[in-house]
Amino acid sequence: MAGKLGWGTFVSQADKKSENGHEQGSKSLSKPEPEATIPSAPPQSTVSDYEKKKANFIVRTFWTFVMIAGFFAALFAGHIYVVLIITTIQIVSFKEVIAIANVGSRARDLRFTKSLNWYWLATTMYFLYGESVVYYFRHIILVDKVLQPLSTHHRFISFCIYIFGFVFFVGALKPGHLRFQFSQFAWTHMALFLINIQAHFIMNNIFEGLIWFFLPAALVITNDIFAYICGITFGRTQLIKLSPKKTVEGFVGAWIMTMVFGVGLTHVLLSSNYFICPATNLATSILQDIHCEPNPVFIPRTYTSPEFFFLPPGYTLSVTVAPMQIHALVWATFASLIAPFGGFFASGLKRSFKIKDFGDSIPGHGGMTDRMDCQFIMGMFAFLYYQTFIAVRNYNPGAVLDMMVTGLSIDDQAHVLKSMLHIWARDGVMPPAVS
Repeated sequence: MAGKLGWGTFVSQADKKSENGHEQGSKSLSKPEPEATIPSAPPQSTVSDYEKKKANFIVRTFWTFVMIAGFFAALFAGHIYVVLIITTIQIVSFKEVIAIANVGSRARDLRFTKSLNWYWLATTMYFLYGESVVYYFRHIILVDKVLQPLSTHHRFISFCIYIFGFVFFVGALKPGHLRFQFSQFAWTHMALFLINIQAHFIMNNIFEGLIWFFLPAALVITNDIFAYICGITFGRTQLIKLSPKKTVEGFVGAWIMTMVFGVGLTHVLLSSNYFICPATNLATSILQDIHCEPNPVFIPRTYTSPEFFFLPPGYTLSVTVAPMQIHALVWATFASLIAPFGGFFASGLKRSFKIKDFGDSIPGHGGMTDRMDCQFIMGMFAFLYYQTFIAVRNYNPGAVLDMMVTGLSIDDQAHVLKSMLHIWARDGVMPPAVS
């Protein structure tokens, strides 16, 4: 209404001016009124970019605190909740990686391509989870008549399940699409190796003790934070072309700070049996009283240096630390110098497909794979390092019990039991009358 009224008034005044020439002439000779000054508004694009950055920062910060709170809640709630988190990460990461190369399946009318991808995932997870459960919880499985055959023949059953999918894949091959289908087959198995198989070792770290899971994960996160801080503070030299923002100064500075943090965090974790004790019951939480025989690497030792020429005769240097704190230096070095190349690998993969992120599973942070690319390789290293240099025994009670039940006759089992009773009586564990 206001716009229409103003336009009508303008037209009527113009008509009157055209009819009265004198009026028009006098107005033309009069001094023109100064035009009203309208303040210039900022460019719309600038305001839009600022609002977008502000909104993204708020969302990113909010979900950062949500992930931190969820992680520590699961960590303190018990091993089973940490296992659920790792399972979720595996599934989401696999979905993001597979989605990159699965775009052409609909256009090619290949209906079973996506279903086969999920079949491979289910088969792999059944095999890997079964391996972990059979190894760490045989003492529970062997008392169940239904689970015992599944445990004994687990690998053969897994192979049969895989072969069924393999036969179905070959039967679904279509002329004219063979190159695409075999590319999908190779891509899926690459994703299974880089994500699920490496995550399997992280799962084993959880069962060996939460310190073997939490410490390497914390080292990778710490290194990432200090790489950013050191990079923006005094970073000058580009590290690698795949990631132009990575600098040599940030790389080295993060290495030093991660080693310092790793030694300190290890010292804190050694005071908690909840972190250093292996998982014997998945229902365990931090509120329960847990006891176990600690691994020798958790017990402090005094290390004495030899006599140096620059020291007085008979004078040496000594330091008392837990061996695990020395191992933490090695882990921090791997987390700083090697694990970032998992991120560089992911960056190169994304560049090859011309995408910024693997997905949008985490608001403000991109995909799950973008956050876990370094964690997978670090978790695998932690497991192999632990088994090679730290683990004190290769067989747990479940493994020994499994060998007795499946490999010995009833008479041999009774003989082993009687021998153990005599040994316990000899060592004073029980009265001789009992044996």
